[in-house]
Parts: sequence; C-alpha cells; structure tokens
Amino acid sequence: MTELIQKTENSILTLSLNRPEKRNALNDALINSLKNALIDANKDNDLRAIIIKGEGKDFCSGADLSALQKISESDVLENLEDAERLMELFVLMRKVKIPIIGAVHGRALAGGCGLATACDIVLASKSAQFGYPEVKIGFVPAMVMAILRRNLSEKKSFELITQGFNFDASEAKEMRLINQMFDDDNFEDEVSDYVSVYQKVSRSAVVLSKKLLYQMDGMTFDTAIEVGAEVNTIARLTEDCQKGISKFLNK
Repeated sequence: MTELIQKTENSILTLSLNRPEKRNALNDALINSLKNALIDANKDNDLRAIIIKGEGKDFCSGADLSALQKISESDVLENLEDAERLMELFVLMRKVKIPIIGAVHGRALAGGCGLATACDIVLASKSAQFGYPEVKIGFVPAMVMAILRRNLSEKKSFELITQGFNFDASEAKEMRLINQMFDDDNFEDEVSDYVSVYQKVSRSAVVLSKKLLYQMDGMTFDTAIEVGAEVNTIARLTEDCQKGISKFLNK
C-alpha cells in the first residue's frame, strides 16, 4: 500500500497520508514521499494549490512506534540525520511556490500537529484535536517551535509546548493557529470550496506573495519595504498583471 495518495483535480493537488491503520503516523517512507511529491509539484506550473489531508479517522498522530524505537536505539549522529529529514520537509513546505493547505480532521498530534502548523493555511473540522505532547515523554517539538513562534504569541507558544495538552478546533481558531473551522459533515466540500479561490486569482501574484511574506522574516522595516518595492515592480511585468490592467482599463 502506498503511503501517500496523490490526486490532481482542477489544478489542485491533494496529498493524502495513507497509513490509516497507524493513524497516519509519520515514518521515513511517508516523509520522503511527501518531500518528493512537493518537489515534483513545485515544477508543475499548472498547479494552483496543494491540500494535505489524512485518510481514515485522523490527520496524523505524529511519529509511529517504529520511529520512536529507532530514536531510542540510535546514536547522536543518527538521530541528527533523522531529525534533519523532518526539518527538510518543513523548510521545503515554505519554499514550495504555491499555497499548501492542511485539511485537519480527527487528531493532529506531535509531529502531525507540526505538519499541520507548517502548512500555509490550516482548515479544521469542528471535532479535530490538536496538541504538542512531546514534553510528556521527554521530547521537544524543537523544529516545529520555529514555526509555532511565528504564528502565536510567546506566552501561548510556551504554554502549548511545555504543558503538552490537547486542544480542540474552536480553541485553535481562537488562538489563530488555524484559519477556518468547518462542520464535520460537510468538511471535504467546505475545503474544496475554500481552496477553489486559488483557481480564480492570479497564480503569479500568489507565488510572489508567498515568497515575499516568508522572505520578510527577520528583516528590518526599511529592508522589507525595499524588497517589497522590488517585488511590486516584478509583479507589474508579469503576464497576469498586464492582462489584469488591460481588462480593467477596457471595461
């Protein structure tokens, strides 16, 4: 059975984690499949967005038992190499040109919650459960912290990573960790409707916007404005912008 199901429809690529019997827990094969799929998607200029979802009852429950066993039996260099595989996935998700949308139902815990957090947009069903419980087994959600800290306040981030409790979709929405929450019964349709927006807006403008937004991390205000002016100039020269201006002027 393939660990990852890929389906493209109306310029939207859906990547479905396909280990339902393991609650879609992450292992080396699944992480590598995700990375390879995202690398291929980044080369496809017809795609407008990517959805990451889970098959079965859950989005992703984190690392599976075999991965935890491997951690306990590996030396420091082997563990570093293993950690870097997940790091590479999170970095890649920011570098993929088009939006990546996490569609979370059921449980998104530990590395699974990290995977959701790493998406550009997170949509959740009302019954979805989130959590970073690593601290309970002496582990640290260290790489996810770099993303979480950019999404939440320092104090809320501290609470989540040092107490390790689960929280539901309404709480995640309140703390702005997710973008939208939908009813369980209509979740897939609501996700499709939400993502269909990317079929209607300029692909080049979205690509430039994603790159610029993350590029601004750590920049001073003056530098960010200067880089913004450069991207503004590039956007003006794209085919989409030229057509958009022409259409507007010829109304």
